[in-house]
Amino acid sequence: MGVTYQSPPSMSGSSEGQFAVQPLVGAQPSVEKLVEDHLAVQSLIRAYQVRGHHMAQLDPLGISCVDFDDTPCPIGLQNVGLDSSSMDRMFRIPKTTFIGGKESVLTLREIIRRLEMAYCQHIGVEFMFINDVEQCQWIRQRFETPGIMQFTVEEKRTLLARMIRSTRFEEFLQRKWSSEKRFGLEGCESLIPALKTIIDRSSQNGVESVIMGMPHRGRLNVLANVVRKDLDQIFCQFDSKLEAADEGSGDVKYHLGMYHKRMNRVSDKQITISLMANPSHLEAVDPVVQGKTKAEQFYSGDSEGKKVMPILLHGDAAFAGQGVVYETFHLSDLPSYTTHGTVHVVVNNQIGFTTDPRMARSSPYPTDIARVVNAPIFHVNGDDPEAVMYVCGVAADWRNTFHKDVVVDLVCYRRNGHNEMDEPMFTQPLMYKQIKKQKGVLQKFAEKLITEGVVTTQEYEEQIAAYDKICEDAYAHSKDEKILHIKHWLDSPWPDFFTLDGQPKTMSCPSTGISEDELNHIGSIAASVPMEDFTIHGGLSRILKGRSIMVAQRVCDWALAEYMAFGSLLKQGVHVRLSGQDVERGTFSHRHHVLHDQNVDKRICIPMNFISPDQASYTVCNSPLSEYSVLGFELGFAMASPNALVLWEAQFGDFNNTAQCIIDQFISSGQAKWVRQNGIVLLLPHGLEGMGPEHSSGRPERFLQMCNDDPDVFPKPSEDFAEHQLYDCNWIVVNCSTPANYFHVLRRQMLLSFRKPLVIFTPKSLLRHPEAKSSFDDMLPGTHFQRIIVDNGPAGARPESVKRVVLCTGKVYYELTRERRNRGLDGDIAVIRIEQLSPFPFDLVKSETDRFPNAELVWCQEEHKNQGYYDYVKPRLQTTVGYSRPIWYAGREPAAAPATGNKQAHVCELQRLLDTALDLHVFSGRV
Repeated sequence: MGVTYQSPPSMSGSSEGQFAVQPLVGAQPSVEKLVEDHLAVQSLIRAYQVRGHHMAQLDPLGISCVDFDDTPCPIGLQNVGLDSSSMDRMFRIPKTTFIGGKESVLTLREIIRRLEMAYCQHIGVEFMFINDVEQCQWIRQRFETPGIMQFTVEEKRTLLARMIRSTRFEEFLQRKWSSEKRFGLEGCESLIPALKTIIDRSSQNGVESVIMGMPHRGRLNVLANVVRKDLDQIFCQFDSKLEAADEGSGDVKYHLGMYHKRMNRVSDKQITISLMANPSHLEAVDPVVQGKTKAEQFYSGDSEGKKVMPILLHGDAAFAGQGVVYETFHLSDLPSYTTHGTVHVVVNNQIGFTTDPRMARSSPYPTDIARVVNAPIFHVNGDDPEAVMYVCGVAADWRNTFHKDVVVDLVCYRRNGHNEMDEPMFTQPLMYKQIKKQKGVLQKFAEKLITEGVVTTQEYEEQIAAYDKICEDAYAHSKDEKILHIKHWLDSPWPDFFTLDGQPKTMSCPSTGISEDELNHIGSIAASVPMEDFTIHGGLSRILKGRSIMVAQRVCDWALAEYMAFGSLLKQGVHVRLSGQDVERGTFSHRHHVLHDQNVDKRICIPMNFISPDQASYTVCNSPLSEYSVLGFELGFAMASPNALVLWEAQFGDFNNTAQCIIDQFISSGQAKWVRQNGIVLLLPHGLEGMGPEHSSGRPERFLQMCNDDPDVFPKPSEDFAEHQLYDCNWIVVNCSTPANYFHVLRRQMLLSFRKPLVIFTPKSLLRHPEAKSSFDDMLPGTHFQRIIVDNGPAGARPESVKRVVLCTGKVYYELTRERRNRGLDGDIAVIRIEQLSPFPFDLVKSETDRFPNAELVWCQEEHKNQGYYDYVKPRLQTTVGYSRPIWYAGREPAAAPATGNKQAHVCELQRLLDTALDLHVFSGRV
């Protein structure tokens, strides 16, 4: 830190622009000593800016759980080379602080007093790690300027009213339902005015929509007093006799979300607040909120995040403990994922269920993770509502000014146990002895305002009585509710997509084919470089030439079929977003949706955006090396609108298991729990090709095990049977064997009148397999996705003479048919491909198995017996044939690992399963 020094004309006095020195008895200090002392003062100021938060009075309990054992020594005069004799000397204030206000010189005593006021009271500011001078100065100005934290009488009265609502809401619930879990906010009631301040200030700054994610603690209070859900709708959730009206399981009251548009009284502007539904899995909702925010920003043309913003609430233990927090932070500044700043509010109870902070994290603060993205961290004592309100206003202004993340660490306590039934004295006896003595924050704040004359005792008591009456009236009204409608708690409504009562507008799906002209046009774009003076790689020139030849021959491989699907949807105005690791080129170098100029760095071309002048935009983005946060992000993006095809591709299918929480808690069960449809598509490269255990299986058995269709019930035939099956299922699982079917299933995803998650096990070797090509004839108007692909056998073959029907899915079909051909068994064995595994195509499988009355039925798969599809398919096949014929198995034996790492073993296993599938005598004599 530099200093500008001007030699004074006289050592006996001072003037403006020169160092000022208090007159001393005896000799005046030397110039060198004067400079040294001023530099020491600058070091002292910097020490407060860097470490003042260590001495701030942040803990309402006064027992502080923050461990600074490994941090630098405390601030002191002796540490910078000063002593108490300098306390009344005058020092010039450097440019790196705002403590002087309008004064340019202060005594050392006053400098320290002002620094103590700025950094060591109820607010602790952590920001000096930020490597941007402008941002640091911005923060200094807002915390160091003398008298800056002043509030008007009206602001204090508003703050009191919000504290009354926050506190009395919890007390009302405790009185009425003392034995119910509600994860109340007692001990952190200032969270409600904190959130309302952030929203008020953001609305004043132009924000029109706020997307919120939070854990269970305080959720009902936030729904009531921030989102403004009707109180009777909240209270009726406690009624054990309430009958569920919606399909699905529903969810506990402290997991539900909400969407509400209302007038903000502070800004006098309309604002929409959406609180996302979420599971008990803490922090899992973080990337989902970011994705939904990004989508709303995208659809509203909000490229700088000025209209739509996210707010994330966290618990202290989860914020430090859950890895998805780190993953989500690293999305914050990526071009295709940034939401231009998130306000994070950590409800720091200083405990995680029964675990002390010392056992829960290795860093002093739970918020230290935010330092990785240079987010300022504002620690604040939750028992000082004015400090909380001020800090939250600064946080909102930071986000509006710099569009970067910011963290508010609301240091508080948890008055009860983890839930209202839990006994915390077992494990934290001293903390809870202190908590029992602790006066409530509302009482302390009210006494302060009464002393200041802001309100009278009578006014305060009248406000409490008024809110209590509101609660009592809502409670009385809630008893009239007999039916629970989860759809009233929807966090992402699609108002124009469904009928008024939330049903699909039609149950039929139009043809998913497109015209020959369109196929040719999109194919020509896929084979071209639509930008001038753009030099592509020589190897890519060969790939584009190959596409051109295929278009001329009227055929598609996998990559071209995907191009046709995406391009045709874009032309229809459907936004397509493809995300995942290395998706721009494709892990297997087959996609090449982003072309790179070989001569100009960072110059790219995305031909898909040149299909039509009025097309929707195409977003394809390489993701960071994370599955959990990125899949959560894309799920949130798909949640915002039904009119976008949002796809996430795993680099290899087995990597989906690091996103298992998103798959299990949101995608598989989201609609059942929260009546919320979602059309996210998962592309999972799958296939046993000798690549070892980790690059072989997308784990289809796990997805199929979570499907909700009944294996023992043959669905009743009906009009639009296939669409009704899709509507009733929780997700769709397919393994396409042809490019045309892949094309159709992607288009069907958007042409259906409802949305379901789609899981596609995509190929690897089939991307370049000479037989894995489709004719344009299979993609023309009138064509559809084929749930199964039948085998008509050689010309003149009679179904009655077929001895075996082998049912399979995916690439093993090509290995089966090659081996069948080599053995001359085309007339004896039929191979039927089940392309849509779930919902299971009972009707089509029945008509095909009935067509071959004399044939054995064999399920063949390349996966091990305890994996893959067998356990899912077998009972459904038995139901289909009425247990009239056994279902034999041809595949690998049960195993712990998905595949062998030995190439020779792989080949031997494959040959063995082909022998089993095609040997007509192998099952003879078995029962």
